[in-house]
Amino acid sequence: MYDVIVAGGGVVGATAAYLCARGGLRTLLLDRADTGRATDAGAGIIAPRTSTRSEALFELGLRSGDFYPTLLGYLAEDGGGDTGYARCGDLRVAVTEDELEPFGALIAILDARRARHGYPTADDVREIKPDEARALFPPLARPLRALHDRTAARVDGRLLNQALLKAAAGRKVTLVRAGADRLIVENGRVAGVTAGADVHRAGNVIIAGGAWTPALAGPLGIAIAVAPQRGQIIHLQVAERATGDWPVVHAFHDHYIVSWAGGRVVAGATRETGSGFDPRVTAAGVHEVLGEALRVAPGLGGAGMLETRVGLRPLSADGLPILGPIPGVAGAYVATGHGPSGLTLGPYSAALVSELVLGRAPALDLTAFRADRFSGAR
Repeated sequence: MYDVIVAGGGVVGATAAYLCARGGLRTLLLDRADTGRATDAGAGIIAPRTSTRSEALFELGLRSGDFYPTLLGYLAEDGGGDTGYARCGDLRVAVTEDELEPFGALIAILDARRARHGYPTADDVREIKPDEARALFPPLARPLRALHDRTAARVDGRLLNQALLKAAAGRKVTLVRAGADRLIVENGRVAGVTAGADVHRAGNVIIAGGAWTPALAGPLGIAIAVAPQRGQIIHLQVAERATGDWPVVHAFHDHYIVSWAGGRVVAGATRETGSGFDPRVTAAGVHEVLGEALRVAPGLGGAGMLETRVGLRPLSADGLPILGPIPGVAGAYVATGHGPSGLTLGPYSAALVSELVLGRAPALDLTAFRADRFSGAR
């Protein structure tokens, strides 16, 4: 008998299981490690201060970014190991004329937020000269305008997931490499999970199955409006360059470039809504990602090709995460729907849901992210 079962072992589920165990709960983590899960292919960009998304998501993003040092401190205490986390900064660049209008719109959004909230401060996020941008990221085309966020960070999703699982094991989390097939409900309350021929009992269940969540939550009488969005991301190798301090680069065609130590530079990503559960690399996807990367940073033209990763992101119908209790089934919770922002928002989202399981009030109002907000809810 467990206190809580977490279904799904990506970054959201692994964080939830770990934090529940840190809170003293007997915890079971079920993870079948589906091919194409988003955690294994994520870029790991943590740059919420220059997000142009809704105010609710902006606030969640800020808190998510601020939560990382706390989580890393926990992992250090519990011997989790390296996560690849580093403050590297972020560049938002307008390379061509068509990008000047969205660049100006971003500046206006940031100015409005400063007037309303006092952040992001001008010291944290400021416009810089084109040559300053190229000095920070040498392969960059000479931009027309550039904005630098010195607070942005990156994290390696695979390393973070491994660190969470290692730390969770140290906190006596039981890991079973199997998928959850069905939630057991007795008298209006969750009582456990079936996994193949096995029955695991618990008074609480967190469904954190990424794009696979609707299949498990649907029988509980609620429609979780999440579908897979394929993202293809290409890893390049730059010879004889000190790439570890290069910032993340965003232009305004919905792509990015992330650099790591050792000459590894990551370019991404496609946003293939309607892809279904198809984790293939495609010719069109590779063409799109490389074309955009070389438009923004032609100096990467001589880089070698290392690999292409594919992640099936859990994209919700309204672009917001789905967090909190499942109405009508006491003890059942859900945490999914982060789309392309899972490594930014996922750990803190898991922390918020874990607080509910631990009987505490979460630090952020979850009304905008409630599970029953879609018109298909029954």
